[in-house]
Amino acid sequence: MTARPEIEAVTARIRERSRKGREAYLARLDEAAGQAVHRSVLSCGNLAHGFAACGPADKAALAGDRVANIGIITAYNDMLSAHQPFEPFPELIREAARAAGGVAQVAGGVPAMCDGVTQGQPGMELSLFSRDVIAMAAAVGLSHNMFDAAVYLGVCDKIVPGLVIAALTFGHLPAVFIPAGPMTSGLPNDEKARIRQLYAEGKVDRTALLEAESKSYHGPGTCTFYGTANSNQMLMEIMGLHTPGSSFVNPNTPLRDALTKEAAKRALAITALGNDYTPVGRMIDERSIVNGVVGLNATGGSTNHTMHLVAMAAAAGIRLTWDDIAEISDHVPLIARVYPNGLADVNHFHAAGGMGFLIRELIDDGYLHEDVGTIWGEGLRPYTVEAKLADDGTVVRLPAPATSGNAKVLSTAAKPFQATGGLKVLSGNLGKSIIKVSAVKPEHRVIEAPALVFHSQEEMQAAFKAGQLDRDFIAVIRFQGPKANGMPELHKLTPALGVLQDRGHRIALVTDGRMSGASGKVPAAIHVTPEALDGGMIGRVRDGDPMRLDAEMGTLEVLIDAGELAARENADADLSGNQFGMGRELFAGFRQLAGRADQGAAVF
Repeated sequence: MTARPEIEAVTARIRERSRKGREAYLARLDEAAGQAVHRSVLSCGNLAHGFAACGPADKAALAGDRVANIGIITAYNDMLSAHQPFEPFPELIREAARAAGGVAQVAGGVPAMCDGVTQGQPGMELSLFSRDVIAMAAAVGLSHNMFDAAVYLGVCDKIVPGLVIAALTFGHLPAVFIPAGPMTSGLPNDEKARIRQLYAEGKVDRTALLEAESKSYHGPGTCTFYGTANSNQMLMEIMGLHTPGSSFVNPNTPLRDALTKEAAKRALAITALGNDYTPVGRMIDERSIVNGVVGLNATGGSTNHTMHLVAMAAAAGIRLTWDDIAEISDHVPLIARVYPNGLADVNHFHAAGGMGFLIRELIDDGYLHEDVGTIWGEGLRPYTVEAKLADDGTVVRLPAPATSGNAKVLSTAAKPFQATGGLKVLSGNLGKSIIKVSAVKPEHRVIEAPALVFHSQEEMQAAFKAGQLDRDFIAVIRFQGPKANGMPELHKLTPALGVLQDRGHRIALVTDGRMSGASGKVPAAIHVTPEALDGGMIGRVRDGDPMRLDAEMGTLEVLIDAGELAARENADADLSGNQFGMGRELFAGFRQLAGRADQGAAVF
């Protein structure tokens, strides 16, 4: 089944734009793949080092060239709730590999930081760059050239995009991504948000706030709201990098362990040593990238992926632009409502039919390319299922339910929550920016108000606490881009802005920084590019300038004469406080190299 003409047209445009880069990438991939079993190019000394710590059986297997070896790249640490469940995964994978006649080794670990811990803290200024560090760290692990396939253990914000960039850089190897699953449901997300706003107003104390947060983030697994971490899992499944139905199964359950073992066996089955060789660099193509963008819009996913998907695509020689994302958003209906786009969490989404229902709806209505490569083979249709545990402890798959288990959470393409996607690209005399419209009520999508300019989120929070913001305004927070300070998320502003909106004020945020992947009910034009430090017009806005943010028409304008705006000089900001502390001094080179947000904000 072919996709709708509108989707085909965007895909064709991406393919043509990417032709030269893609051809060069595939030529490099074929050259790497042509080296046959890669351990055969290692000297005896190389190989002896590579399996010195293995048991006798694994050593014997790796001494030859005909037994497949899986390289495990893990982002395990036991501080991140989402990544703590990965601790036993390497042994499960090794056991499954041996049972299938192969070998598995941990090739390397990559860093994994938690944006939830670093929100509003200096460490957040390392967050975006951690994606590229992860890609490079994974490359170091795979550079030993010992492996016939790789499996990637990662869940959260920058971690999965970094791992995808690494996987595509080693595109001659098959790649299987193995999720850990979401924590069970705790305190409802809307109640957590209510307590945060009360704390911002000084109506509850820190003890009450910590109690609410602890009831929300209460155990192992991914946070249950639909931010970047869970958007990552959606993307890995809709792009065919997960095994079908595996994204949102809770950790530490028999089904989760069975899915992990199955994924290891699948990685062995698709190496060049077998008959179903599936190098990830050929498997992921322009259609796969478009499917990811469709899924992001159909679910109201994270704004962070307007950068990550661009960077991920570039790693495979594919040029994705914000204009492509905007055009797809104009044609794709929003059919999922998960907090902050609704009241449900990802467990409710999964129970309502989850990814299998979502993918089937989008395929059947022509929004997805069905004829894509996946690690499972046979296109995307095999992903229209639910994974269950069979009596013998293996995985069995059943067709996704014919109807949604909760129409308030998961709907159909024929009866969408809104006719267009969850993300919108805004254009105007400040450049381009992104807004997540799916979480913003229609009455708040057009804001015209005077600008109030700040150079840090701390400045704005101080003004709020001093009672200076009880009015209509558009907060312009600049010098928050990749070159300025690493583009931190400004999610700490959400409670204060929510309080002001609830008081009846017309409020919006405009910034060259980021908001959380769970950007909420206040309209926020983020990722403004070019950024202030790169000569962007956002650096010329002054207090009191009339501004208009129109998320319906897709515009962001400062309403002053073009000549006056052009004649102004860009503001200066003292960024000396961003240069040191919490490791920021180690990232000075990254800040200098960082690309624009609309080009992926990458350092390579």
